[in-house]
Amino acid sequence: MNKTALSFKLSIVFLREGNSFIAYSPALDLSTSASSFEKARTRFAEAAKLFFEEVIKKGTINEVLQELGWQKHNKEWQPPLIVSQETESIRVPVVL
Repeated sequence: MNKTALSFKLSIVFLREGNSFIAYSPALDLSTSASSFEKARTRFAEAAKLFFEEVIKKGTINEVLQELGWQKHNKEWQPPLIVSQETESIRVPVVL
């Protein structure tokens, strides 16, 4: 059996919530958490690897990536790119 490796560059957002660190990739709609930044990074890499292993094993990688907004260019899948991340103020009128 011929084996090959796929590689992707993913944008990952790291958040801190209290004492936890969250790693999230919009391109996979996948997240994980840990007690440290490095552990969150490591866990995310493991989760992403499992994600790809499962969709490849099920034979659904094309459908799943397309549903997540990925596009195929020159026979290679390209994830959607984060073009901006901003903080915005939102005002919501509330009747008390």
